[in-house]
Amino acid sequence: MSLTNTPDPEARAKVVKQDLDSVLHPIVQHRALEKAQLVITGGQGSTIVDADGTTYLDAMAGLWCVNIGYGRTELAQVAAEQMQQIAYYPHTAMNLPAAQLGEQINGLMGGGYHTYFVNSGSEANEAGFKIARQYAKHEFPGQFRFKTISRHYAYHGTTLATLAAGGMGDRKVKFEPYAGEFSHVVAPTCYRCPLGLTYPSCEVACAKAFEAAILAEGPNTVAEVIVEPIMSGVGIAVPPDEYHPMVEAICRKYDVLLHVDEVINGFGRTGKMFGHQHYGISPDIMAVAKGIVSAYLPIAATVVKNRVFESFLGEVAEEKQVMQVNTYGGHPVSAAVAVRNIEIMLEEKLPQRAAEMGAYLMAGLKERLWKHGVCGDVRGKGLLIGVELVTDRDSKVQLPSALVQGVVNFCRSNGVIVGRSGGGVRHSNTITFSPPLVITRSECDTLIDVMDKALSMTVATMAGKA
Repeated sequence: MSLTNTPDPEARAKVVKQDLDSVLHPIVQHRALEKAQLVITGGQGSTIVDADGTTYLDAMAGLWCVNIGYGRTELAQVAAEQMQQIAYYPHTAMNLPAAQLGEQINGLMGGGYHTYFVNSGSEANEAGFKIARQYAKHEFPGQFRFKTISRHYAYHGTTLATLAAGGMGDRKVKFEPYAGEFSHVVAPTCYRCPLGLTYPSCEVACAKAFEAAILAEGPNTVAEVIVEPIMSGVGIAVPPDEYHPMVEAICRKYDVLLHVDEVINGFGRTGKMFGHQHYGISPDIMAVAKGIVSAYLPIAATVVKNRVFESFLGEVAEEKQVMQVNTYGGHPVSAAVAVRNIEIMLEEKLPQRAAEMGAYLMAGLKERLWKHGVCGDVRGKGLLIGVELVTDRDSKVQLPSALVQGVVNFCRSNGVIVGRSGGGVRHSNTITFSPPLVITRSECDTLIDVMDKALSMTVATMAGKA
């Protein structure tokens, strides 16, 4: 017995029992799963279907990742063909799909980069930390450059090191203590400026904070700075246009590597192939995942500028090679699927489509939601959008957690899956949208309409009318 897109209560019940008896799920309370019992069986475009036959508009593209949409059977064909040729061999040797994928990424970056393959965004950032440290040992003998400077409320992954680099206290606290090789500066959360300033009179003080941190730590102890172009988990924090060029200039001044986390931003999400391309900066290290393969198979990568790559070249006896290995890195099947995924993005001009549909969706959300006093801010770039909810606009007091969750639940009960920011107590009141880049105008209209009704319900609840 197997589950299909045709409702089958008996098959569904079997899966639910198997799961609840045997599976440990990530970042979701199993008591909630017992009640919800959402079993996904299929998908097409921007829509998913559950075992009851209910369809949902997936406005989060899974976990910010199904960029080319569901149901791309050509990717399954590519995987099958590659499996029949060579399914796996360690990436200590070469294989054609990984070579093609590396060439693709280098081309998308404008040349001058090499790519190291891993399996997930967390691993890509983790490898970036290690590459930065080893690079520093090669290039700065006699110094001890090992520190990474990150930002408050940042999210860079779930390994111990990437959690330490991140700035989400609620995610970090269960695994403390950390070793202390990561320090943090204020984030560019302009709607809730941590410095109490207002743009542009602030002169982008949050960017200048990196120089203060480097000087405080000691420039000869700092290996790199890590940033997301647009911070996602904190509720879609879009920095001023000057921010990233200022951060890059500070990195160059102190010979500190610029590590850009494109795990969510990358591969068309923000309206360009990579988020940093909006700002004209040039990463020394870049982490990519999610959209690289639209989540059809696990693969991710750490992309390094050639000046970093060249630090690892030498005679075998010098042992300058990257001291990092990954069993499945450069997996031929995953790489082959990623190559075709990127080809589809380019053929269908999905980054441009994300810019166009993102502008349409953002304009519609602003027009329809602003009439509700609980809509404090609508922000984003491309198809990476957040709607921050407040009790009133003047005070910017966050909407209570139960009401924010009520919006999420209302949307789902009305056929739309939306996200919610996870930036801890201070930044957990934003509804997030990251739909497949193939989302249509009519689907955007559906999303806008459901959100409009959800906020009407919220206002009525606050007034004691619901």
